[in-house]
Amino acid sequence: MSSPQNQFPTRQLGVNGPTVSALGFGTMGIGAYYYGQTDKGEAFKTLSRAADLGITFWDSADLYGNTEEVLGEWFTQTNRRSEIFLATKFGARDLRDERPSAGLAPCSDPAYIVHAFERSLARLKTDYVDLYYQHRVDPRVPIEVVLETLRPFVDAGRIKWLGLSECSPATLRRAKAVMGIGERVVAVQMEYSPFDLEIETSGLLDVARETGVAVVAYSPLGRGLLTGKYRSRDDFEEGDYRRTLPRFSEENFGKNLALVDHLQEIANKHGATSGQVTLAWMLAEHPDFFPIPGTRNVVRLEENARGADIVLSSEDVEHIRAWAAAADIRGARKRAEHMSDGECIGLEEWNSSVQSGGQ
Repeated sequence: MSSPQNQFPTRQLGVNGPTVSALGFGTMGIGAYYYGQTDKGEAFKTLSRAADLGITFWDSADLYGNTEEVLGEWFTQTNRRSEIFLATKFGARDLRDERPSAGLAPCSDPAYIVHAFERSLARLKTDYVDLYYQHRVDPRVPIEVVLETLRPFVDAGRIKWLGLSECSPATLRRAKAVMGIGERVVAVQMEYSPFDLEIETSGLLDVARETGVAVVAYSPLGRGLLTGKYRSRDDFEEGDYRRTLPRFSEENFGKNLALVDHLQEIANKHGATSGQVTLAWMLAEHPDFFPIPGTRNVVRLEENARGADIVLSSEDVEHIRAWAAAADIRGARKRAEHMSDGECIGLEEWNSSVQSGGQ
């Protein structure tokens, strides 16, 4: 069992941001189809339990099926909106019904950003969002234009803080440099786990720390593999999207369990699971990181919450670091069509295109 609500660990989100729970709650699974069917009653119980525990930094997105609607219903039924630091995201793709041909391309056209924000507020049944992310960088739209589009909502108090997701170091640096609005960018959401240390070598982590931006780590449990609950592809439900990922292929699955087994060695010393130790390691080694594991049920939520209570020795932390750095991880973390470099065009090119009628 985790700490009582008023004692759950907290930390500051960025050097000038708010204080939020050190462990967040990824809500994709409660409304999206990626992991199979979700029972709404169980989802409501899980949301309530998260709030009771003090895990009040919640992460959502307009892309996650009906997740925003489920959250909106929970807010209405419980009247607990003010307790939650709510993040949601836009722009992973154009979700307007009249444009189904948009495919998988990110979309941050200014008109679409306004549409997406108002739609999310309506679905969430709230009049403000605590943290609003650009979900994927649109290579066609300068990040400066994106932030200027969001500025009126920030000025009106409808958006409290801003973030980017899956961006390049250069795009993050440009965002922070936008006068009067860049200072509201306090978080960058990236995949990070013992399976995925890429942000440490890409320059992204260096720029985040240089500019005072917190790292919100999605998939901190390697899409469930680091929990130790899955030993083969057969453990996933039919329709679970993880069956389509290279890392979970028949060829790669077993090889990737080696790191999980190493983590369990340390977990055994603490009477814990490999997943709990993974979260404890991330919190111990990175005071500016916020893991946001997701789940669809109370049991897994409480298991994740205990990860914030486990105190690893310096030797434990060093061993996990060494194992993660040396691990021979097989298979890409995503399918190729979902990968991008997180870059966008410059303002000069955008302005030239606008003047010529290209936008």
